[in-house]
Amino acid sequence: MIKKVLKGILIFFAALIALAYTFGYDYLFKGIRETYLRGKNSATIDDAKYFPSHIIAKGKSIPWVQDSLYNKKSLPENLVEDLNQSNTASFIVIKNGKLLHEQYWEGYNQSTKTNSFSMAKAVNVMLIGKAIEDKKIKGLNQKFADFYQNYNNVPFGNHLTIGDLAKMEAGLNWKEDYNNPFLPTAKAYYGKSLEEAVFLRGLKEQPGTKFEYQSGASQLLGFALRKSINKTVAEYLSEKFWQPLGMEQNADWMTDDFGMEKTFCCINSNSRDFAKLGQLLLNDGIFNNHQVLSSNYIKQMRTPTKLSNGAYGMGLWINEDAPIKHYYFWGVNGQYIIIVPEKQLVIVRTGMYRDQPKDAKGRPQQVEFLVNEVVRNFN
Repeated sequence: MIKKVLKGILIFFAALIALAYTFGYDYLFKGIRETYLRGKNSATIDDAKYFPSHIIAKGKSIPWVQDSLYNKKSLPENLVEDLNQSNTASFIVIKNGKLLHEQYWEGYNQSTKTNSFSMAKAVNVMLIGKAIEDKKIKGLNQKFADFYQNYNNVPFGNHLTIGDLAKMEAGLNWKEDYNNPFLPTAKAYYGKSLEEAVFLRGLKEQPGTKFEYQSGASQLLGFALRKSINKTVAEYLSEKFWQPLGMEQNADWMTDDFGMEKTFCCINSNSRDFAKLGQLLLNDGIFNNHQVLSSNYIKQMRTPTKLSNGAYGMGLWINEDAPIKHYYFWGVNGQYIIIVPEKQLVIVRTGMYRDQPKDAKGRPQQVEFLVNEVVRNFN
């Protein structure tokens, strides 16, 4: 009797595995292995070791200059409480281009690399700007089908532009959901092939007519970038930003099994180097008297689009409704690079803040709280 039961169980699981591979859900096994079997229930900021990646090589390091008041003023109790309750790993404040405050929790430190998650989307858009400067891409109006001609035969595909992808107005058949393992974001994160995860989705509506935040759009943008530059996206990021900005450490960009960067997420770096990306935008693209990225392009990135109801530009989330206006890179679970132009501030927060409360425009409420408290404490 026991042998029959065991045999039935084995047959059941064998059939389940066969069905998973047949219908393209085999990535679930990696998801189970790298999350649940590690005692986690979703992707984490420490996932890099479980995925292949490309190195984003630094050049000569240029460390942050410390402000004369560096770490001499304690954070207010309500801010510390919020950071503790939201499982913060790092919190950095840059003011007037100098390191004013940094603090770490749970064993993280200034050298720890953590997963950017969707903050990488803004970096991806920045790289598109460089490719346009380098005349590798004609401009935001260039058709995606110029890079992948089969999109001329996909419904709505011949209308899709680089700008549509950057603005999250692509119209992809893609539901952005980080909790459902059967939806495309999980397949893109855990799957072997980004081409399989993204190119097969198709479009559901006319591009440029609706704002819908979709990781697939950012990945298609990365495919166009990769095809235009004739090198890996990580190599291009090293050449165009990591080396010119004097980053302190090499970073890592997670890839699929075929070496394509997950341009919708997954740059693993330390928080000080993340802050330099924010400072570059705050300085209108200038670092060490060198124009690293076009100021006009940065203006386009931080200009809110009408279709997003003023909440999104190109790769960046924007809050001009707040008393203190700001814009920011945002990755799931509370990865932020926040830029506050009128106060000359850059704020970086990393950690694992699940189920963040959002405002009416889908933006994390924590960001405005952090801006208000930092301005109040360090003005």
